[in-house]
Amino acid sequence: MSASLALPGLAARLDKLVYHHGGKCLPADQPHAFVYFITIHNGSEHTVTLLGRKWVLTHADGSRQIIEGDKIVGEAPRLEPGESFSYNSYHVAGSDARAQGSFHGVDDLGRAVHVILPPFEMRVPQAPAA
Repeated sequence: MSASLALPGLAARLDKLVYHHGGKCLPADQPHAFVYFITIHNGSEHTVTLLGRKWVLTHADGSRQIIEGDKIVGEAPRLEPGESFSYNSYHVAGSDARAQGSFHGVDDLGRAVHVILPPFEMRVPQAPAA
């Protein structure tokens, strides 16, 4: 199997990050939800089909959580040159964390390709001083 190619022009960006305290709907040890909005843009000369994703979350205590899976929010988007795919999802955490994401797929030549999302910080808002 050949190595995956970082296809020039294929880019991912964090558009927005929203903090949400999940209350009783989240586990007691992970009460903080971070909703993220991401756009993947195909600025290359090749059609790309995205087949999956991988996240590495590094928590404040130094522990790491790896999340991998097929598709992206249940889809395998096919991006012609110049097209974009935007979606939102979330991560839950017990405290502050750092997220690093990547997406993988194939191009129209059958090559394995990937794009890395720059890391971003997920910070729990501080309560105002009384």
